Amino acid sequence: MATKKDRSSNINVPNALTLLRAVAVPVFGWMLLAHAHEGGWRTATTIVFMVAILTDFVDGKIARKYNLVTNFGKIGDSIADKALTGMAFIGLSILGELPWWMTIIILLREWGITVMRMKMLKYEVMAANKGGKLKTAMQSLAITLFCLGLWRTPTFVDVFAWAVMIIAFLLTVVTGLVYIRDAIQIRNRAKNAGVKPVKSRKQNLK
Repeated sequence: MATKKDRSSNINVPNALTLLRAVAVPVFGWMLLAHAHEGGWRTATTIVFMVAILTDFVDGKIARKYNLVTNFGKIGDSIADKALTGMAFIGLSILGELPWWMTIIILLREWGITVMRMKMLKYEVMAANKGGKLKTAMQSLAITLFCLGLWRTPTFVDVFAWAVMIIAFLLTVVTGLVYIRDAIQIRNRAKNAGVKPVKSRKQNLK
C-alpha cells in the first residue's frame, strides 16, 4: 500500500509540467484543425506546440537535478509526449499536409514500441537510447516547421522543412527496429541464462 509520503511525492513541478503538456494536446489539436488556413492562428498554434514540447525537456532536467523522479512522471511523461506529437501528425494528415502513410507508420512505431518495452519489463529495463532522443528532437522540429506552413513556401525553406520531416521519419523507423533487435537479444539472453520473468518493473519510456 502506498504511504502518504509516496503519494505526495507525485505532487511536484516536473509532474505538473507533464500534466500541462497533456492538457495542451486537445487545445493544440483544436487550434490546428479549426483555424488551419489562418496565418495568425497557425503561428499561435505553433507557439502552443513549442511551449508544450519544451516542457518535456524542462521537466526531465528538473526531475533529475532535484531528485524528483517518480513512477508517475516516468510513465506520464512518455504518454504526454506521444499524445502531443501524435495529435500533430494526425492533424497535419487530416489537413492534407502530410501523407497518411507516414503518420500511420510513425504512430504504429511510437505506440508499438512503447507497449513492447512495457512487456519487456519482465526481463529487463530497456533504457532510452540516444537515437530515440534524437528522434524526438527531429520530430519536434519537423512538426514546428510544418505547423508554420513552411513546407509550402516556394523557396529553399520548403525543401528544408521536408528534409527535416523525412529525416525524422527515417529516425523513427530505424530506432524502432533497433529497439526490436534489442528486445529480442534481451529475451534470448534471459532465456539462455535461465532468468525467470518478473511481474513488474518501472522505466522511463522514451
